[in-house]
Amino acid sequence: MNVTIIEKSLVIKVQEPEKIIIETEYIPLGQFIKLLNIMDSGGMIKAFLKDEGALVNGEHEHRRGRKLYPNDVVELEGIGAYIVAKDH
Repeated sequence: MNVTIIEKSLVIKVQEPEKIIIETEYIPLGQFIKLLNIMDSGGMIKAFLKDEGALVNGEHEHRRGRKLYPNDVVELEGIGAYIVAKDH
């Protein structure tokens, strides 16, 4: 029996992080998530960070108070990727 295996190419769509502009020197992670309007309350943000966490510059983070500065990259599982930008 002859078997032919055809490899299908895997296509991965890489999306650029969305730029979020802040007017201050830094913003706490919890306030940043609130700014995105993706969760209804601070309690939801706290629970999300406790359960899921976020990636900040590739490192796992669970603290709402983590200070984010311009050029920091925040990845929220199942939600999206964002880059902190300074309003000039």
